[in-house]
Amino acid sequence: MTSPRVLVSAYQCGPGMGSVSQIGWEWYQRLAKQVPVTLVTHCRNRAALEQAGAPLPGSEVVYIDSEWFAGPLYRLASKLFPRSQQPVFLISSLDFYVYDWLALRQLQLMQRQGSQWDLVHAVTPVSPLAASRLYRLGIPLIVGPWNGGLKSPTTFPDIMRAESAWLYPIRRLGHVIDWLVGTSRHVSLILTATASTFNAIAPRYQPKCRPMLENGVDTTLFTPAEWPQQDVAQLLKIVFVGRLLPFKGVSMLLQAVAQLTLPFQLVIVGDGSERVALEQQCQQLGLVDKVVFAGDQPLAQVAAYMQQAHVFCLPSVRESGGAVLLEAMAVGRPVIAVDFGGPAEIVDEEVGLKLPATGRDDVVAALRDALTDVVRNPQVWQQRGLAGQRRVLREFSWDAKITQALTIYRQLLQGGQ
Repeated sequence: MTSPRVLVSAYQCGPGMGSVSQIGWEWYQRLAKQVPVTLVTHCRNRAALEQAGAPLPGSEVVYIDSEWFAGPLYRLASKLFPRSQQPVFLISSLDFYVYDWLALRQLQLMQRQGSQWDLVHAVTPVSPLAASRLYRLGIPLIVGPWNGGLKSPTTFPDIMRAESAWLYPIRRLGHVIDWLVGTSRHVSLILTATASTFNAIAPRYQPKCRPMLENGVDTTLFTPAEWPQQDVAQLLKIVFVGRLLPFKGVSMLLQAVAQLTLPFQLVIVGDGSERVALEQQCQQLGLVDKVVFAGDQPLAQVAAYMQQAHVFCLPSVRESGGAVLLEAMAVGRPVIAVDFGGPAEIVDEEVGLKLPATGRDDVVAALRDALTDVVRNPQVWQQRGLAGQRRVLREFSWDAKITQALTIYRQLLQGGQ
């Protein structure tokens, strides 16, 4: 069959604008190389997209302006929850429904004027809260990969209090909104990233689901690198990459490295509301000369930090996805993460180690022991890094994901699923 004409809805979309926006950008720019694409996205993404060359050859971009609603909503949420990004995200995400309504009106107008698409794929937001009306365009609608439905752990009460976790049940409203909007009733296919996401979908709609991780790895950026020349016994190099928020568990990582009896350097890449508190914790633990706060960095520099390390640590206690784990694996680094949420489905003993999700003390002790084992058994950990690298190339590169998506598109248009 001829190449499908794909309408990509990416509310968040743009390089260097955060992990979800990067997902939207990867879908758009990689699909545009292979099939005719129309991208519909929020106007706040225009500057980043145009700087990156959008509209790309063979594609067009439709910008939707709901900033009159989104701006005040975000500012209110940020004032209400200055320390926690999750509640800010939940409240701010209400703007998506305004965007989606405006997008439907604009796209229906374009259809009346002669625009034609074979299917629409709503790739961001990646949350199951993102109920869309775009099925009303009269063409097959694919949503996802969605990543959500993850329950909050009960074994880290101090961290979840700091995260305003009492707000998380608001996510249940997503089922109500979905029922009102009718997305799951009319959607052709739901791509689900994790078991938690699949289980959160109403059983009557689960036959429409197909597994696909929402994250992918740019293997031209996160390239394999040799084990650092610096001997691991002389200086163990550890790296963390992520937002500095309570649920990321960096405070536990600092507690763990403070108990090490071997030379080490920890590089913390990222920024967020917890940075000042974490820097103060370093001073209290006597780690100032052993911990580097690198702040936010472009992806190329993130890859470089990973390549310079012996091991990657993500002690997040409530991680739905885990893109940074895949990126670290792509450069050939073994990974350590908490056995909960998305990381629990990415990490195993072949590529790294999972820490028990049974409480702060257990995580700190297991993390300390794991880092000590990296020094005692470096060849084992080096082999784990190589195994992770092979797995990413085989299953989790963006090239592999787009190939899978194009197969799904053609199957759907030919009457299959």
